[in-house]
Amino acid sequence: MVFLLALLSQVASLAATLFSLLLSWALFYHFSTTQMPAGIGQPLKVRILHVCSITVYCLGHILWQIGLCGRFTVLRLLVDGFPSRKDPSLFIKDTYFNTIPVRIYQPKEPSSEPRKGVIFFHGGGGTFGSIDAYESVCSYMARKSDSVVVSIGYRLAPEHHYPVQLNDCIAAAEYFMKNVEGFGVNPACIVLSGDSIGGMMAAFLAQELAKRKDLPKLRAQILVSPFLQALDFNCLSYQENRLVPFLSQNDFLHLMFLYISRNTSSTEIALSETHIPEEKRVIYQKWLNADDIPKELKARGFYQELQVSTCPLDNIHTLMKMITETHISPLIAEDAVIRQLPDTFILTCEYDVLRDDGLLYKKRLEDNGVKVSWCHLKDGFHGVFLLFNRLFLNFAFCQRGLDRVVSYINSL
Repeated sequence: MVFLLALLSQVASLAATLFSLLLSWALFYHFSTTQMPAGIGQPLKVRILHVCSITVYCLGHILWQIGLCGRFTVLRLLVDGFPSRKDPSLFIKDTYFNTIPVRIYQPKEPSSEPRKGVIFFHGGGGTFGSIDAYESVCSYMARKSDSVVVSIGYRLAPEHHYPVQLNDCIAAAEYFMKNVEGFGVNPACIVLSGDSIGGMMAAFLAQELAKRKDLPKLRAQILVSPFLQALDFNCLSYQENRLVPFLSQNDFLHLMFLYISRNTSSTEIALSETHIPEEKRVIYQKWLNADDIPKELKARGFYQELQVSTCPLDNIHTLMKMITETHISPLIAEDAVIRQLPDTFILTCEYDVLRDDGLLYKKRLEDNGVKVSWCHLKDGFHGVFLLFNRLFLNFAFCQRGLDRVVSYINSL
């Protein structure tokens, strides 16, 4: 017994030492690589949470390297958090659309007419995030907008290779749209919505559904901090926010390439803008023009056009050919497709590398006659929905952003 207590004491001491080292490394990494813009919301809280997230990520990486868990196991546990208290005003049901897990949120209060239906794709770079992580968001949307909300639990990389995630979202959305009346939803009031990479999935799916005659026509799409193009990773928002928590430029590229190809070695090539052949760059440049970014959002930093390398990289061009397709870069869809899109709500955050994706898409939609509502959170950073209603993790701008989304749904 004495020996066992002594052993436990040694193990606890070792664990405490390792944790202290991890925390020290996280503090050093944060202060040496992170920039905190003056206007960001609640900067002290941001610093504390960023250090904690670095610590947890490093712990997960170590455990993965020694074979004790999957690459993203610890991060996913952190993001999913503790199970949320179920909203007593809603019927909440976990089920499957074919083989794809979904969670359905339906108001208990009887309705005299069919409700709106909101299909929601969560964020997380295609590698983490889940139905559970967005429980509070979907519950709030369903309750406040009196809508039926369907949250899609698509499979994640790197365990499941792209385009599995996108195919899951397409299949689940098709199933719901073919059976909307069985869920008490008006077929004329279906809304696609998504956060971050979920916004990309919603944008692409809206373009595809615009071509379909066998499914109800979408009423609207809601894109929250969406990732919409993989051609230019040095646009203004990437340059200004490349070291801002919680999604730095390198973090985003690491997740994106892992999502697309399970290979993160292309990050430096993408940053030097040699991943797109010059003949294609000329075609797409008209839709990636810095002049289309509102002038008031250019004041924080100096925008610099990077010099494109001329080194031959045919293998990289072959590898990255897929990112010039609209299923990864819906921003570059043809005008004929854009003109068919439904009314759109776009939410952007000032301190977000993906800010300009949303702004450039807004410009494209407006130029093609699509009605756009825009919400810009001047103190916000990436993760509006993921941080919503997380007790001490919550930020004021998260509530404002979600309330604007709810108001938009109510206006439809």
